[in-house]
Amino acid sequence: MTDSGQRSRRESRERAIELGYEAEIRGWSVDELLDSLTLAPDAFTVGLLRLAEQHRARADELIDGASTRWSLARMPALDLVVMRQAVGELLAGETPPGVVLAQAVELASRYSTEGSGRFVNGVLAAIADQLEGAGSP
Repeated sequence: MTDSGQRSRRESRERAIELGYEAEIRGWSVDELLDSLTLAPDAFTVGLLRLAEQHRARADELIDGASTRWSLARMPALDLVVMRQAVGELLAGETPPGVVLAQAVELASRYSTEGSGRFVNGVLAAIADQLEGAGSP
């Protein structure tokens, strides 16, 4: 928590990954997940969850296209959750891509497999370059 009593964006991203993973494993929508919680997460966390859900089809298309050796079905669920959340943020265009990528890589490195940080970095960097080259998300 910050001094103001609110979560930092990094902490909110971490919480969104935890909740997104739970929703993925349970096969729940964001609304189903939020309805099951005793304590609602902060607004930024909810916004990240909604962005990931809203842009899931586009995110999966971009992730699949940027990952030349791995199909979505072979990727660790946590890596997918991290990348979907990051792609949602990239598509929203409100956070600098470098911040989105750095925090996604940190979360994947901390919570997923040994090679996840490197993998997530490569896939997201390719997506960020593609989106930048297209001129808009």
